[in-house]
Amino acid sequence: MSALTDFSKDLAAIVEAGGRGVVRVEARRRFPSSGIVWSADGTVITAAHTVEREEEIRVGLPDGSAVPATLVGRDPSTDLAMLRLEGAASGLAPAPRGDTDGLRVGHLVMVLGRPGRTVRATLGIVGAFGEAWRTPGGVEIDHYLQPDVGFFPGISGGALVDTSGRVLGLYTVGLRRRTGVAIPSATIDRVSATLSTHGKIRRGYLGVEPRPVRLGPEVEQSAGQRTGLLLLSVEKDSPALKGGLMVGDILLSLDGREVPLPHDLLAALSDEMIGRAVSVRLIRGGEVREVSVTIGERT
Repeated sequence: MSALTDFSKDLAAIVEAGGRGVVRVEARRRFPSSGIVWSADGTVITAAHTVEREEEIRVGLPDGSAVPATLVGRDPSTDLAMLRLEGAASGLAPAPRGDTDGLRVGHLVMVLGRPGRTVRATLGIVGAFGEAWRTPGGVEIDHYLQPDVGFFPGISGGALVDTSGRVLGLYTVGLRRRTGVAIPSATIDRVSATLSTHGKIRRGYLGVEPRPVRLGPEVEQSAGQRTGLLLLSVEKDSPALKGGLMVGDILLSLDGREVPLPHDLLAALSDEMIGRAVSVRLIRGGEVREVSVTIGERT
């Protein structure tokens, strides 16, 4: 019994330590969400899908007070948003940071949120941990980290912490249907650095609706690959339309990079592509062709 009592006390200590860096974010009409104090200058990171308004945002602090915050920027592709606290709250201590080195499936973890005045906690294990993966928006996340924890309203934006109360990442249910994942700290650092400077993550824009298709044997041989992206629609005044792309074209590659799946196309449309005229290899009428398209910027 004493071992269980000690374990219980240890869990409470983790919540107390980690909860000092977890705040409440009031940026949508109904349920507040959670956020993590990321740096001593008053930067708070939260889940972008929970920030439904850009003004009149308030952040509830661990001491029970609430302060105004401004939206610095957001990146829906990684479901991350950056807020900055106003006034004296900018000196709030950031959450202690951990890393994923040595993390294994089965390790105990907790998700700490603050959708109300007090911290909430849910205990579980690392259910899945793997290599880098791409979000539906085509952006690379450093690790696939899926904690097997319970859910409560307002958990998105909360901190995934290890058994020392150190933050391993931000928990969100906004990237995968019916599955919560954690955005690792390394990804947050990279995205937040760009948001702090530019207020957004620049993404290339083509303006098409693609669907992956298997190529026929003859076309496959001439194309040198098995699959491509069938264009179901081409947006009006888009870079694709201006470059001569048509509904029914099958995209094979963009600037020499094969695009067999939609997220491959999104990944290829990086910020370095914006404003560049690139070669698009495609199939039209059963023949392989190349056209030049100047990539735009997604707004």
